[in-house]
Amino acid sequence: MIIGIGVDVVDIERFGRQLERTPGLRDRLFVPAERGLNTASLAARFAAKESVAKALGAPAGMNWQDCWIGLDHNGPTINVKGTVAAVAKAKGIKHWHLSMSHDGGISTAMVIAES
Repeated sequence: MIIGIGVDVVDIERFGRQLERTPGLRDRLFVPAERGLNTASLAARFAAKESVAKALGAPAGMNWQDCWIGLDHNGPTINVKGTVAAVAKAKGIKHWHLSMSHDGGISTAMVIAES
């Protein structure tokens, strides 16, 4: 059963400027394994994290470090711990589905949270 759906888009150039203007932002938003990626990939991962938050109903108090995007042989994966895992558990979420893309200066992500 679908518990939540989240979609987000990010302007890659604008996101890159924000990362340059705010030096600590990269460390605050991304786990070490994500930080070295190019700006388009970071923007897509940020869109994915925003989509996770939306699928969870955007509860207050979630930590950006408690959600990260990995890759396996099937494509991108959502990994959660701490604050994000606690909300997902309380809502009965057991499976995440993620699609990400970037083209034409925009990164986008869609997340489905399923029980």
